[in-house]
Amino acid sequence: MAKDTIKRDRFKTVAGRRVQKVLDDLESLSKCSNMAIYDYSEQDVKKMMKAINEKLTLVRLSFETTNSKSNKQTFEF
Repeated sequence: MAKDTIKRDRFKTVAGRRVQKVLDDLESLSKCSNMAIYDYSEQDVKKMMKAINEKLTLVRLSFETTNSKSNKQTFEF
């Protein structure tokens, strides 16, 4: 098997698993929208969405440039 094929297969395996984890985590986060169980403000939602969108933008940029350095982001209310 060619080196490029091995790298491609590894990418598909790892990236596929990681994308599924992100999707599962977003699904889990959506469960926090149940106001019968949780209390949150519109400001809380905006802050969460801003953090998620900023990180998504950084991830997208890492694929568009040769510099794929990770910028670890933390979130707090």
